Amino acid sequence: KYYSLNERILSVDDHPAILEVVTEALRYMQFEVLDIALGSLLFTAVQDFAPDLILLDYKLADTNGGDLCRQLKEMPEYRHIPVIIFSAYFTPSDKTRPGGCDGILYKPFDLESLISTVSAHLPSVPAATQ
Repeated sequence: KYYSLNERILSVDDHPAILEVVTEALRYMQFEVLDIALGSLLFTAVQDFAPDLILLDYKLADTNGGDLCRQLKEMPEYRHIPVIIFSAYFTPSDKTRPGGCDGILYKPFDLESLISTVSAHLPSVPAATQ
């Protein structure tokens, strides 16, 4: 079983099915989630929503998630926010960290991987307990 302390997660993906599954899974785990489909909305969403973690698709229809991550990490007021990139373009054997991201969730992924990745980057969220 997983527990959250109502952290805020911003989920950015231009594939509606992925966005829906991720959002529903995280809400079920009691995270507060804002989902957006356009990278161009990222900075407004970060400013207005104040997320504790960002899940960001690498290849968005309107921009590159790695570039967005790099821009975010260059901003002192936001560089502390962990950014996890969703990617089908990298494999676990790659040492690439696009945009200086804090982690990569390799597509396709299962819900267990999603939750364990999120909990690894939010120290206040315990991992699984039996």
